Amino acid sequence: MGIFARDESRTTLAASRIGRQATASLAGLLAGQGKTRSDLAAAMGVSPGRVSQIMSEDANLTVRTLAAVAEALDADVQITFRPRAQPTDARARSGTDTSPLHSSGLPARH
Repeated sequence: MGIFARDESRTTLAASRIGRQATASLAGLLAGQGKTRSDLAAAMGVSPGRVSQIMSEDANLTVRTLAAVAEALDADVQITFRPRAQPTDARARSGTDTSPLHSSGLPARH
């Protein structure tokens, strides 16, 4: 039994979603800096093919890879864990308000 055997299909879907978010963010940063994938490859000291692998939505990005990309682009990586938002109808049934203002302890303004 693997470490993720409990619900491996959900873990796989979540990993794909996180990978897409990371590569979309990286593509946006590159565009914002006016840099190409070739520029990134040169800054990282890797082949353009390796950058294509990193930018692939199917890439299994490691923290080390994210750090290498960030260092090459003089950027920071931010990883945030937060509870998933419940569908609106589920909040209404539970009577729970998960808005950021309410959950932060600040009074909600209406």
